[in-house]
Amino acid sequence: MMQRVAFALGIALLLSGCGDASGPPETMCTGLPDNEMVWVPGGSFVMGDDPHYAEEGPPQTVAVEGFWIDAYEVTNAQFAAFVKATGYKTMSERDPPKLPGAPPEMLVPGSAVFNIPSDDDPRWWRWVVGAQWRHPSGPKETIVGRDNEPVVQIAYQDAEAYAQWAGKELPSEAQWEYAARGGAVALPEPVDAKGQPQANYYQGVFPVKNLNTDGYIGRAPVGCFKPNGYGLYDMIGNVWEWTRSSGSRADASEPVNIIKGGSYLCAANYCARYRPAARQFQERGLGTDHIGFRLVDTKKAGPAS
Repeated sequence: MMQRVAFALGIALLLSGCGDASGPPETMCTGLPDNEMVWVPGGSFVMGDDPHYAEEGPPQTVAVEGFWIDAYEVTNAQFAAFVKATGYKTMSERDPPKLPGAPPEMLVPGSAVFNIPSDDDPRWWRWVVGAQWRHPSGPKETIVGRDNEPVVQIAYQDAEAYAQWAGKELPSEAQWEYAARGGAVALPEPVDAKGQPQANYYQGVFPVKNLNTDGYIGRAPVGCFKPNGYGLYDMIGNVWEWTRSSGSRADASEPVNIIKGGSYLCAANYCARYRPAARQFQERGLGTDHIGFRLVDTKKAGPAS
């Protein structure tokens, strides 16, 4: 948390973040059954299969015990219920540390927001005062009427607090990657045989031209694209998801954890991190407007055989 300034200034390194886009615009969203979880039976898989970047490999066989996992990313409505019950304030709503040399806007609550570079403003990311989960890109944006969109601007500490309240936990990287494969031998593809997007990612040439083939410029409501083989939605694309697994990044000035799945900002020409094997390192004290989470439950017994 003490290094949020350093993170925000170097955030372009973080988000080669990508996501998948799926489902043509006419695809109907499933809605959101409260607290729906899906059982993922245990097994072995090759973690880091098909690595595109050095940090994704080398591939290794990993065994995973069976577990329950949220069918959907945690939504605005679900997080609002948590805040109402507990009075919790997210990291982006708290006063940031008063670090020497920090620009004035970074001495008041806010967070990192994606910015399309231009001649006037070449930054990929900028600190926006007032950006938080209720206002993901800043005070001008509201989540009113967007209950079923995934909650974002969630730091690792925020996701952990919600998990503790819910009696669950964040998935490990191995659990997340195993679940994302959907029990299939072949890795999931971002498009179907007809070339239609199968997740919410960036179609076109990032960042200058979004073709919007999937019908969503930004975050999509959860469940708008077909589930994978385990019945899990948006495991690739839409928003990045926190895991409880820690990572290592040479330029990080505070502990980092691994995020998975890519986001609506991920494009084939830029990072292609909507693959299950893909991973990214995120400093714990700061969320962005395309990082959310889902939870697992390893204490609940599996379904009767």
